[in-house]
Amino acid sequence: GVGFLDHMIHALAKHSGWSLIVECIGDLHIDDHHTTEDCGIALGDAFKQALGQVRGVKRFGFGFAPLDEALSRAVVDLSNRPYSVIELGLKREKIGDLSCEMIPHFLESFTEAARLTVHVDCLRGFNDHHRSESAFKALAVAL
Repeated sequence: GVGFLDHMIHALAKHSGWSLIVECIGDLHIDDHHTTEDCGIALGDAFKQALGQVRGVKRFGFGFAPLDEALSRAVVDLSNRPYSVIELGLKREKIGDLSCEMIPHFLESFTEAARLTVHVDCLRGFNDHHRSESAFKALAVAL
């Protein structure tokens, strides 16, 4: 697996109240792109299926989550019109074994498959691990 991706998926599941097991056989011998993208798509599909008909469900959600010095905000619309704006301001090339460019890509893939409109911003923080994790937790709260 991809350790930091596993950590982010765990944070998303825990703070959104999901119970899930994710298993992925990927092509990590090439890079982390397809594994990250496919996990985002699979979770987005599962979310959409679990949500079912959106009738009776609150359409809009928002959440804030801190992690030490980092603070992130997420706003969600169960619009059935997939669109995402992800602004995390990450500076490093990698966190653990995950390319930082894959972190917003995971969220975009999830958003597309779940057919949501999602805005996630990291408002402050200097540690990329904290910035990323607070973003996933904020999204969990918004969902």
